[in-house]
Amino acid sequence: MKPPQKPGGLRTSSPSRGGQKPGAAKSGAPKSGGARAGHRARPASKDLGPSQRQLRAGELVRHALAEILRVEDVADPALAGVSVTVTEVRMSPDLKHAICFVEPLGAGLTGAAVDLKLAKDKAAEVVAGLNRATRYFRGILGRSIELKFTPQLRFLHDESFDAASHMNELFARPDVARDLYRPFVPPADEDDA
Repeated sequence: MKPPQKPGGLRTSSPSRGGQKPGAAKSGAPKSGGARAGHRARPASKDLGPSQRQLRAGELVRHALAEILRVEDVADPALAGVSVTVTEVRMSPDLKHAICFVEPLGAGLTGAAVDLKLAKDKAAEVVAGLNRATRYFRGILGRSIELKFTPQLRFLHDESFDAASHMNELFARPDVARDLYRPFVPPADEDDA
């Protein structure tokens, strides 16, 4: 006796497998969770970087935010007449939260300590203004990108420009420059003596 068949010739059950679905594992071990055929599953480890999906969605959000900040006028006085660079967007694994790193144009690139303090204060004001306007940005972002969920936005000041400026100051110091640009002299071989 043949097992019953669905239209199109697919069997609904097999007597030899005890009613398992076609393609189900014969042993008691579960199938690998979620990996497509021919692809290895990504291990659930905390020390790995973001997935390609997170990186791609982050770049999509970054480009859309940069365009929104360029075109839209925000009523917040801290953002009036300020150019803001969106340097990076880090997405959560479920793509529902986005941390946006921003730098007000020219804020971290000054040399004097007084100017640096003023630039940090100005950057903090701009970031606070951006965080106050997140609902506005999220509404426009939802209409301009095609993601299943529009992520919750959180803006942070990007400290990498300040760190790069500090490193340039260190490299410019005479005692460091002396070590950096010293000509290389290979060590003398003992066999040549």
